[in-house]
Amino acid sequence: MPEPILKIEHISKHFPGVLALDDVSFEVERGTIHALVGENGAGKSTLIKILSGVNSLESGEILLRGQSVRFARPIDAIRSGISVVHQEIKLVETLTVAENIYIGRPPMKNGLLDRRRLNADARRLLDSIGAGIIDERALVRRLSIAEQQMVEICKALSYNSEIIIMDEPSATLTDKELALLFKTLLQLKSMGITVIYISHRLEEIFELADRVTVLRDGREVHTGDVKDLDRGKLISLMVGRELGSEYPREEHVPGETLLEVHHLERPGVLHDINLTLRRGEILGIAGLVGSGRTEFARTVFGADTGKSITGDILVKGRRTRIRSVSGAKKQGIALIPEDRKKQGLVLIMSVARNISLAAMDKILSGGFISAAKENTLARKYVETLEIATPGVGREVRFLSGGNQQKVVISKWLATDADILILDEPTRGVDVGAKAEIYTLLNSFVAAGKGVIMISSEMPEIIGMCDRVVVFREGTVSAEFSRDEVTQERILDAAIK
Repeated sequence: MPEPILKIEHISKHFPGVLALDDVSFEVERGTIHALVGENGAGKSTLIKILSGVNSLESGEILLRGQSVRFARPIDAIRSGISVVHQEIKLVETLTVAENIYIGRPPMKNGLLDRRRLNADARRLLDSIGAGIIDERALVRRLSIAEQQMVEICKALSYNSEIIIMDEPSATLTDKELALLFKTLLQLKSMGITVIYISHRLEEIFELADRVTVLRDGREVHTGDVKDLDRGKLISLMVGRELGSEYPREEHVPGETLLEVHHLERPGVLHDINLTLRRGEILGIAGLVGSGRTEFARTVFGADTGKSITGDILVKGRRTRIRSVSGAKKQGIALIPEDRKKQGLVLIMSVARNISLAAMDKILSGGFISAAKENTLARKYVETLEIATPGVGREVRFLSGGNQQKVVISKWLATDADILILDEPTRGVDVGAKAEIYTLLNSFVAAGKGVIMISSEMPEIIGMCDRVVVFREGTVSAEFSRDEVTQERILDAAIK
């Protein structure tokens, strides 16, 4: 067996009121791809922050190449050979690829930047990982997300990193970009570089990783070869229980039409969109990234408006012109956006304030916000959706991704909306939280409301939806009933 390059021995970490890591121990073998999985709040982020010098080591020991290490700052970890490529890319978009790779330490000659050597060194690193398609002289803002991740990897290699931690790298990638990333990671492995890979997409773990460590409630519950597990066993290890069906779709009896869209046009973006949504129905919208799915949702929700938008939108049979988000809210339409942190939440505000933001009319007393009413409203949804938080006064930025998503959903449920549009509702959410969100959607439509679910995950669309429409280049290219839909048919309609 390969020698361990990294040993985690009996690490624990406390935060106020929370035991984030509890006596965690495992080994990572040199030159392997080692997956780290667990539900949101399982301790993955805390462990990575300790390994990268963001959080201090409280108790236990880190052995790197057999030597005990402690990192006071991120630069200490980097200089020791551990780098992190975060989900949110941390490059300077106005600089070139080469300038980003060697930012803060460019090669100099006679006191001046040696640009020839800078570009040559960057070219060598890009070629070493098979990124020949990237021009070292190009501005980073012109690169795709996958290409920017490659630049981050080269930046790590420029520090002679032997361990590269990939934190949810696939969350915003297309299938083509994901294949490119996988090829790069396998190239790193062939170079003897160790990759610690964090992802909620379990299919990636089985396709890519050699070994896997499972964290649950801050404890290490399993470390072993991926080939010795199947999907069901891995999920069981993560959540501590059998989930049953991964997609708990229930039989829905559609009722009257809630939403009708006729010949919706938005020049250059949407072309002759026609679809309907009925009460008691989950309508899936599939398609490739850039196919117009999100733009459709934002147009119907009034987030993107303009005189150039034409066509008809009917809500409960009545033609309406939605010119703003407040107008959509009055029509009983809610949108859980694709990017919860930037568009769905105010991270520095409390759970209570985030939940009440769209339902201020319910918490006013004499024209002023009533803290008592606000807290009562928030506690209702914290209990109903089982949001894990020490209290409704907790700042939402401290919650796990799954619980943040529940807060966004709560915010719009509090408006008593009849039409719930969810754009990538389970992105970055663990399997346990996914099951809870699916159950919530079932209860929503069982109450006679309607759901539009936009998702890049075809198994999710097929598993949960009653009908599926496929977008391609800003138009509806196909529609399938529950009995007709397959992954092959969706893909064919999306790219044909």
